[in-house]
Amino acid sequence: MHAKDILTDAYSRIQEEVHAAVEGLTPDVLNARPSDDANSVSWLVWHLTRVQDDHVADAAGLEQVWLSQDWEKRFGLDLPRRDTGYGHSSAKVAKVRVDSADLLTGYYDAVHEQTLEFVRGLTAKDLERIVDERWDPPVTLGVRLVSVLSDDLQHVGQAAYVRGLVQRA
Repeated sequence: MHAKDILTDAYSRIQEEVHAAVEGLTPDVLNARPSDDANSVSWLVWHLTRVQDDHVADAAGLEQVWLSQDWEKRFGLDLPRRDTGYGHSSAKVAKVRVDSADLLTGYYDAVHEQTLEFVRGLTAKDLERIVDERWDPPVTLGVRLVSVLSDDLQHVGQAAYVRGLVQRA
C-alpha cells in the first residue's frame, strides 16, 4: 500500500464522519452551543473544512474551494473571506450559523474532492517537499497532510459529541 492510498482512505473516513455528525440535524441543533464558550456542530464542521481547504489548496498551489466555487457566498457569514476559524473568540464562533446540514456536507464534499484529486497524483518524493518554512523543522507536505487529518478527526469527533449533548438536553 502506498502512502497516497493511506491518505485517501483517511480523508474518506473524515468525509463519512462529517456526514454522520450533521445529517438530519435541524438548524437549532446545528447551531446550539452547550455553553457560552463552547463550539457548535456548525462551527466545528465549518472550521475543519475551512482548515482542510486552506491548507491543502496552499500545498497544492490551488485556489480554495471556498472562494473558487462560491461557498463563501452560499454561507454568507459575517467574517473575512479567508477566515478559517483559527483562534476564534466566542463572539466569532457565534457568527458561524448554518441553517442546513446539506450546506455543510456540500462544502465538505467539494473540499474532499479537491483533496483526493491532489492526493491521488502524489509520489513518495512529493511528500518530502517543504511546504512551510515558518516551523523548526520546516513542514513537509506529508507532515502537513497528516496534521490536517489529525485536526479534522479531532474536530469531527467534537462535533459528534456536541450533537449528542444537544440532542440529549
